[in-house]
Amino acid sequence: MGLLMEAAQAQQRLADSSLKKLKVHASELAVIVTEEVRRALARELQTLSSDSLAASDALRGLRRGVGWRLGLLTLILSTLSTILALAVAWWILPSRAELAVLRARHDEYAASVAALERAGGRVDLRRCGDQQRLCVRVDRRAPAYGESGEFLVVHGY
Repeated sequence: MGLLMEAAQAQQRLADSSLKKLKVHASELAVIVTEEVRRALARELQTLSSDSLAASDALRGLRRGVGWRLGLLTLILSTLSTILALAVAWWILPSRAELAVLRARHDEYAASVAALERAGGRVDLRRCGDQQRLCVRVDRRAPAYGESGEFLVVHGY
């Protein structure tokens, strides 16, 4: 029994010694793993940083390219709109010669209207009745003319 106890104590010391060695190895392994994780994380963060800078530079270049294109497109559209408006105006509006002819006609018509007004052209003509016959406003205070008084003086003459 003494031998058994001594063997058990020897085994106990051996187990304690192995546990201590195992704890030392585990702590060393934890340090190694932690250091490797730090190195891997540092490498990945550095890669992410360089990729982010490259993406940022690419976006700045894209913005500059889009800005120039947008400016050029705006300039082209403005120019085309102006040219189109001028072409439509040139096509629709009368020329200087046509304007001179129209002014001359206007002056002739104005003179004709003035002469008509002087000659009694302020006659009030309308369509009257169901048959829409031509009617004229007459001056009831003026005398009637003709053999049987069939002519009346027109109002406004």
